[in-house]
Formats: sequence, C-alpha cells, structure tokens
Amino acid sequence: MARITASVYTSHVPAIGAAIDLKKTGEDYWKPVFKGYEFSKQWLKTEKPDVIFLVFNDHATAFSLDLIPTFAIGTAAEYTPADEGWGPRPVPQVIGHPKLAGHIAQSVIQDDFDLTIVNKMDVDHGLTVPLSLMCGEPQTWPCPVIPFAVNVVQYPAPSGRRCYMLGQAIGRAIRSYDEDLNVQIWGTGGMSHQLQGPRAGLINREWDNAFLDQLIADPDALSRKPHIDYVREAGSEGIELVMWLIARGAMSDVSGGAKPKVAHRFYHVPASNTAVGHLILENA
Repeated sequence: MARITASVYTSHVPAIGAAIDLKKTGEDYWKPVFKGYEFSKQWLKTEKPDVIFLVFNDHATAFSLDLIPTFAIGTAAEYTPADEGWGPRPVPQVIGHPKLAGHIAQSVIQDDFDLTIVNKMDVDHGLTVPLSLMCGEPQTWPCPVIPFAVNVVQYPAPSGRRCYMLGQAIGRAIRSYDEDLNVQIWGTGGMSHQLQGPRAGLINREWDNAFLDQLIADPDALSRKPHIDYVREAGSEGIELVMWLIARGAMSDVSGGAKPKVAHRFYHVPASNTAVGHLILENA
C-alpha cells in the first residue's frame, strides 16, 4: 500500500523564484534564504519520494474571481508553469499522477469533503517555488506531483480546522491506495506577511515561531485558531498558513501513530516582504 513518509512545509515567495531564475542566489541579500534549504535539497535526494502531494494556493492564474473553488485537486497528466504577467518561469513541466489523484478524489469525496476536480491547470509560483527550493534547477522534477489548490485569496477561506480534518481524509486516501508508493505531502504559503494597506510589510517573528512550535507539538489545538488571529497577528496573507494544516493532518501521529521526527527547521526574515518558514517532519 502507499505510505506517507514525510511532510514538508515552506513559504512560496515569488521573489525567491525570481532570485533563482535571475541567478541572484549568491547575492548577500539572498544567501541566508537559500542556505536554509541546503540540507533540504540533500534530504530530498536521499528520501526521494515516488509522488509529492503539494498543497498550494493559486494566485489568479488557473482561477479568477469568476470561479473560486475552495479545494481543487489536479488530476491531469501534466501541468504547465503559468505566465503570471512576466512570462512563465524557466522551470520544467510538472508531471502529474492521474491514477493516484483520481483515487484520492474518490476517497476524499466519499469521506464527505467536496473537491473540485481539475483536468487542466497551469501552476504558478505557489507550486513551482517550493519545488525549486527543494530540488534546485533540474532538467526534470524528481517525481510526479499532485497539485492541490486551496482558496486563501478571496474570502471566505476555509478554517484551519477544516483544513486539518481534510488532511486526515487525504492521509486515509493515500494509505488506502493499492500500490507501493512513497508519498510526501507538502504544505506551502506564509509565513507572516501583508501586501497592502497601512500594515503592508508586517512580519511577526514571535507569532511565526510559535506557530511552528505548535504545528509540531499540538496541531489539533493549532487547527482551532480562528481566522482573525491569523489576520491580526500574521497579516492578511498570513491566512495561507492554514494550508500547512492539511499536510500536518495527514501525518501518522494524528491517527494514532508515533510523533514525527523533526528533520529540519528554518526561519528567516525578510525575503522580499515575507517571513520564510520551513520545516520537514518524518513519520516514525
């Protein structure tokens, strides 16, 4: 049967993608950011997954205000990097895993979660920047990826509790798949940042690190944090962090297994106008 071996959490700041694409990673401003992922790139080579289930949010590329699915699973065979206004990033096509994606959709919908099934979708920096941070600049990505888009751009966004429970359903779905696959689940977005208004540029180190502490030690309590706490303490775009709870909900300890091992933890400010957080948890 398929198994979830680890979860990965990371910010997906678009400027990080630009720094990689424009060969600026060696500049003094960017060095500390990329140093925080050196361990992770080696770890991924050692712990190479067969499939990555990647939770992200679309930034008005695949979806618009005309159509805003709360949860959307990509079931296509491949996905093209999106043109976000300055041309698509020079990164590989993203190869999907339609068979596993279809199984997850079937299982999760029968488990009382309503998903939108997407058979054609371009993927933006929300998905490609995490892949670049973890994989570097390969000719092809190391394994198939199942994109899972969550609406955290246009209110109402899903609650942290709903995301955490959905993660549990996704975990059950993956573990019931009748093929020996090593699956990793990645949660992306955040950490604290606000892009507009009087509080533009807000970063809250203390809150971010408390979030990381609680994500590791007590995700159930963290899942009950209301939206207003995210917005007040982490900025209007801090709500992206509910996506991390999907990945955390899929880990084995949530369904009665052993606590995960913290393989790596990293935090840095700033990257552009955003706090960068990163965590790797391994199932026992």
